[in-house]
Amino acid sequence: MSYYVTTPIYYVNGEPHLGHAYTTIAADVLARHMRQRGEDVFFLTGTDEHGEPVAQAAEALGITPRELGDRNAVRFKELAAALNATNDFFIRTTDPEHLEKVAEVVQRIHDNGHVFEGTYEGWFCPRCADFKTDSEIEEGNTCAIHRIPLEWRKEDNWFFRLSAFQEPLERLYAERPDFVVPQERFNEALSFIQSGLQDLSLSRSRLKWGVPVPWDQSQVVYVWIDALLNYYTALSYAREGEDLTDRFWPADLHLIGKDILKFHAVIWPAMLMAAEIEVPRQVGVHGFLLLGEHKMSKSLGNVIEPFEVVELYGADALRYYALREVRFGQDGEVSPEGFEKRYTTELANEYGNLASRTLAMVGRYRDGVVPDATPDPELVGDFEGLAETVSGLLDRVEPSLALDEIWQRVKRLNRYVQDEQPWQLAKDEGQAERLDEVLYSLAEGLRVVSVLLLAFMPASAERLLAALGNEDPDLGRARLGAAPGGATTSEPGQLFPRVEPTEVTAA
Repeated sequence: MSYYVTTPIYYVNGEPHLGHAYTTIAADVLARHMRQRGEDVFFLTGTDEHGEPVAQAAEALGITPRELGDRNAVRFKELAAALNATNDFFIRTTDPEHLEKVAEVVQRIHDNGHVFEGTYEGWFCPRCADFKTDSEIEEGNTCAIHRIPLEWRKEDNWFFRLSAFQEPLERLYAERPDFVVPQERFNEALSFIQSGLQDLSLSRSRLKWGVPVPWDQSQVVYVWIDALLNYYTALSYAREGEDLTDRFWPADLHLIGKDILKFHAVIWPAMLMAAEIEVPRQVGVHGFLLLGEHKMSKSLGNVIEPFEVVELYGADALRYYALREVRFGQDGEVSPEGFEKRYTTELANEYGNLASRTLAMVGRYRDGVVPDATPDPELVGDFEGLAETVSGLLDRVEPSLALDEIWQRVKRLNRYVQDEQPWQLAKDEGQAERLDEVLYSLAEGLRVVSVLLLAFMPASAERLLAALGNEDPDLGRARLGAAPGGATTSEPGQLFPRVEPTEVTAA
């Protein structure tokens, strides 16, 4: 079985922030988990380097758009590496192979009769690179996302007959009720379709930074048409000398933020239908990370710097916080204070302390060897079906709920330590068998949660599994009693060392 997951490609008109990291983290969790399930995984991320937002940002800096792309694409690659993301390819829309494939698909849409010449007039947001409908315009003709005045524009362009795909899109949504998740975003996209689709500019005449229209070199392909096609084009050249399209297309999941829902859930499938290419299986939509009242945005100056967080606390801490603090799919507030609290109370005190206590007691009372025993029936019921529950939630693009299921078991193991008090059992030779059962159950519980946490916090979970003497990541063994006793344990070191508070900053 194959599994193909993508992030949006990120605009290079600014440097990365936590909002970008959020989607990459979620995609990596899914990619890692699917690899644990034995799937043939392809994970794509990259940068969107054409269009007006990039051209304007470059002009403001006194450099060319290509120079800006070269500068900031490196930063986004560094962000993926800093987050310990396992993306299989990093696409740039300035890649020559991408340009060729975009021209090929756009020509196919044209040849299939879905393109015509026309004039567009309306309110335009240069940062969204999008003409806005009446429902997308806020008071004073401002952009609801970027909170800047919209510009009234009139252009002679080539158009894509989006309106012709209203009924096919309605059928798609009727046949596939999970095409967009969560349900709220499915309803939003379907409502947009049912309100009546307007034809879409396929080209831009006033802009030169982009992919030339194949049949009209005086215009460039509209940046969103160019950008959306990255998910398809990348497969044709991601591996030298090999075309992966038949192996991985259609994409299993596009992960996006809710501000680009219309493009991915309406325009993108219509484009693919027009080109006679199979549509993706699912679009997973997350909400906004908010600092104060507004979406985290470099242009608004309200960001948590992911590189700084990773340098101070490690990638695992940021990965954990991003999916723990705000339920994936919903809007929610993040803050330096919230991060520090989660780091201390949950990562250090609950998971880290559970690990150090368990390994210390196995070392002290059983010479560092996990006892050969059976798991405590009291714990078995609490862990029954956990791996299946986590897998099911990740299949439904619910990484936050999956993480919560795992974390409930971390808390349960901590209560088990307090209830059973192995240090008291160790004082009574008559309780040796019971102590074996308790220590084995703790080591097994810790192993199971760590196997399931590998996708979320790979570095910490790997260290802990190595310290338990059992590094097998197979999800089929993520159940109590699947690993026998006899493993030799070791000291993992401090998984989540103390960091002086107030060091994480919001710009």
